Amino acid sequence: MTDAVRDRDVVRAPLGRGDLPALVLASTGPDPLPWDTALAAVLGYARGRRPLRFRTPDDPQGRWFSVLAFGYERFDRQPVADGPLGDADVLVAEGLHGRLGPTRWAAVRATLDDVRPLAEAAVARAAGRACWELPAEEFSVLAEPGTVGAALREVWQRSQDADHLRPDLVSAALHHRFPTLVPHVDRTTRRQLWPHVVEGDSGVEAVVHRELRDNAAAFAVLETAVAAMLADSAGRAGPSLTRLRLHDVLLWLSGSLRLAHAVALGRATEEWRRYEVGGVH
Repeated sequence: MTDAVRDRDVVRAPLGRGDLPALVLASTGPDPLPWDTALAAVLGYARGRRPLRFRTPDDPQGRWFSVLAFGYERFDRQPVADGPLGDADVLVAEGLHGRLGPTRWAAVRATLDDVRPLAEAAVARAAGRACWELPAEEFSVLAEPGTVGAALREVWQRSQDADHLRPDLVSAALHHRFPTLVPHVDRTTRRQLWPHVVEGDSGVEAVVHRELRDNAAAFAVLETAVAAMLADSAGRAGPSLTRLRLHDVLLWLSGSLRLAHAVALGRATEEWRRYEVGGVH
């Protein structure tokens, strides 16, 4: 039975909460991540809010406002740009990692031009397949040159070598443009992934690929459940959180010590209350 068939059957079968598989992600910690915890964390990332006090000229004492706690609306829900990598991709990366001054903005923009052939080569090599659908050889140095993993390693290296540049902004821009193929890796998640690189891996992306493959059933159900829960009131789904992005969100929340907070926010949502009543279908 292929992974695709197995994942499809898991998603279609109604599941009770006790049937849901835990995610075994060494990059997030030594213990398996219960499926319910992962779902609550993602809901907290997407829907969670925090209090922030603003003072304005007409209200010098200030007022409390409830603002989004994480980057879902500013990054994940932004439309994917058409055409060559460019200004729109830098803007969406800013939505996740913060505003840039003119010098750093220009550095990200120039680096996207520099790595564009590498990104296009990775897309061509994948031939329409998602990261988790690629064979392990695509992330092994033994199969180089020309692999997806080799291209992604070179993208990171060029981003590191550029002046006035944070490589995570380039990674964010490329992930948003190619959300099923290019993992988003920043300084926090790279530190989490690096200890799990093994001999022969082309880079930290190989760890992401392994964890997605090893947890295919759990991520398939999580991906489908999240898409349904984050649909609008008319049932129309917004931009999806692919399992590649879900892995990154869970890894970042764990590595930045925000997981417990995101879980608490998620369990306070209306979507969670409906889930507790109806389960996953």
